[in-house]
Amino acid sequence: MPTERPEVPLAVVAHEAGVSVPTVSKVLNSRADVSAPTRSRVAAALERHGITVRPRRRKATRMIDVRIVDLEGTWSEAVVRGAVAGARQLGLDVVLAVEPDPDDCSTWVRHALDRGTDGLVSIVAVPDADARQALAESETPLVVVDPRQRPPEGMLSVSATNFQGGMEATAHLLSLGHRRIATIAGALEQDNAIARLAGYRAALLQADVPVDDDLVFTGAYGVTSGYDGAQRLMALAEPPTAIFASSDDTALGALHALRELGRSVPDDVSLVGFDDLPVAPWIDPPLTTVRQPLAEMGATAVDLVHRSRTASGHTLRTELATSLVVRASTGQVPAGSAAR
Repeated sequence: MPTERPEVPLAVVAHEAGVSVPTVSKVLNSRADVSAPTRSRVAAALERHGITVRPRRRKATRMIDVRIVDLEGTWSEAVVRGAVAGARQLGLDVVLAVEPDPDDCSTWVRHALDRGTDGLVSIVAVPDADARQALAESETPLVVVDPRQRPPEGMLSVSATNFQGGMEATAHLLSLGHRRIATIAGALEQDNAIARLAGYRAALLQADVPVDDDLVFTGAYGVTSGYDGAQRLMALAEPPTAIFASSDDTALGALHALRELGRSVPDDVSLVGFDDLPVAPWIDPPLTTVRQPLAEMGATAVDLVHRSRTASGHTLRTELATSLVVRASTGQVPAGSAAR
């Protein structure tokens, strides 16, 4: 029968598994900072000697770990603000990590598990397989907000209805008579950028307007991409009368380019953004945009962590509704352009 206390020296197990004694101790005590292949090899050696791996104890810390890549951007600041507000309502503290790599959050996961945490909220980044295994073994919940890639099966996530938002933005421009509608899309390795572009295409198809690939500029979210995209689009033999920018920052860059080219918004070109950042109403002209419930996304992620830990029910993939906010940057198609 397996015992909870090793009767065989750990050095013997370490020799069989080809690892150090401290590594065997980590596996024995269910520490998180061991790779999945090494953990499996050591666990097999322990089992051969009738030694049971001790389950990792989940002690309540009243702390939630939140990871963000860029705290300077208004988008991320709004999500973090919502997470902090949600944690406060639940009587929890937030440990905030600001890290440079948008994709690699696995070291952060292991550090939080070693220190102790009630759960983790990762904004955009999905941990690698080893880190996800460590989370599962320690029964520590993780929620990813607006994941850059579609999260693996079984992972909790919170995002916005990006497809619906892209459709609503494009349908609004169609309702104003525009037919030469361009889009400046985000990087297409990101799930939300794919969904917004798909919504744009779907709205055109529903209106029996052919999708013209020349009117699709693929770049990245941000001012530079918006500026470059608008420059290229307006250089076409038949330039667009309207542009759907995939983020408000992208729309800002497009607006700057249009002004350099002597084009008025919305008299010559209508412009729609996505996010509804606090600056959107103060742009000249005020920006029509798709509102993402950014603060609510952060608060919902913390609530999901809490409910997952307390086993009071949760949904794996949560999508919060976007809404179109119409302001002065969109208008009727310029005279003589409706049939293009």
